[in-house]
Amino acid sequence: MSTIDLSPTALPTALPALRTPARRPDLGPATALACRECGSRYELGALYACAECFGPLEVAYEFRGVTRESIGAGPANIWRYRGLLPVPEDVAATRNTEPGWTRLVRADNLARELGMRELWIKDDSGNPTHSFKDRVVAVALAAARELGFSVLACPSTGNLANAVAAAAARAGIRSVVLVPADLEQAKIVTTAVYGGTLLAVRGDYDDVNRLASELSGEEDWAFVNVNVRPYYAEGSKTLGYEIAEQLGWRLPEQVVVPVASGSQLTKVDKAFGELSRLGLVEERPVRVFGAQAGGCAPVATAFKEGRDAIRPVRPRTIAKSLAIGNPADGPYALDVCRRTGGAVEDVTDDEIRDAIRLLGRTEGVFAETAGGVTLATLRKLLREGLLDPGATTVLLNTGDGLKTLDAVSPLVGPTAEIDPTLAAFRAAGL
Repeated sequence: MSTIDLSPTALPTALPALRTPARRPDLGPATALACRECGSRYELGALYACAECFGPLEVAYEFRGVTRESIGAGPANIWRYRGLLPVPEDVAATRNTEPGWTRLVRADNLARELGMRELWIKDDSGNPTHSFKDRVVAVALAAARELGFSVLACPSTGNLANAVAAAAARAGIRSVVLVPADLEQAKIVTTAVYGGTLLAVRGDYDDVNRLASELSGEEDWAFVNVNVRPYYAEGSKTLGYEIAEQLGWRLPEQVVVPVASGSQLTKVDKAFGELSRLGLVEERPVRVFGAQAGGCAPVATAFKEGRDAIRPVRPRTIAKSLAIGNPADGPYALDVCRRTGGAVEDVTDDEIRDAIRLLGRTEGVFAETAGGVTLATLRKLLREGLLDPGATTVLLNTGDGLKTLDAVSPLVGPTAEIDPTLAAFRAAGL
């Protein structure tokens, strides 16, 4: 696999032109794109930043006829919530390899060890490429095809690369993914196996993302987390919808979410708000907590220092899927955690490894490093008295530990090595 030598370059001086579809796209309840900062509105298209203030755009909706019954009649994947997503009504007619409806595990053993009353793990390792990124890519792909794109692309820290390459292969279209050259080998292999174009870039994720932003202005490709980012980001809402439905249509009191770009945390919070406004759940406060690795913790640092601005950092952590030094949604994640009475905390690499083993030992869930970050953060929040041990709490595990074996392989192994005899077994004192 070839690599590209990348030196830091400036962001594009102008926004890419809005790609106008040949017809008005059928994106279900989505009606427009709206700027989070100034409120300017735009027609649905491949646009991600406001031309007035350069603020980020998100999807605006008019929801109609969404009930618990209509959701329950849908398929056992994210398309059961199609009435709440920017996708065509007929999207549910796709194959049965779609993501979502992953298990919500009641973690009684772990709760007992931590001194908690009710703890749940939303385990997204059961998705097609074993991470939550399959959710956001599925929504981005559905929107991209409606907008007339035939190439799916992304910059990625690994899991997104897997999801884009696999989704494009299933859809029969080309994929182009860019990753840091020092990415975990397992994530490189599990992207390359799906075919498509895989470029390893000498630089960290922020360098890769900068190159992708430049390419999005040059190539007629759907970069899922750049020029079609408003639709892509909405896929994370399905985590919040599923948590509420799987809890019997009730909201948790606390949720702990890993923070990379910060988008997942903000969209889970958005999902809870939408369900409440639509009367699908009883409205109640949900405290939202963000989890970062100490080697890449710009949001946690800003939270603890009481700042609104995020100061970019150079990542240095085993949790490479969270290693975004300049997170696009960092300020919005701060807003959510402060507004809900939550917090953002960070943990060391050793704490991450310990948490991965703890989760495996107590609940039989093998989390990737991002899941280790989330559980280690929960433990730290409990020690600091910031998280209520008596409240109904949901912890997100967003990926499979098989993708990040190097993080724990030096610390685990056989209990003993013995000869194939009963005497040897007895001698080992097992």
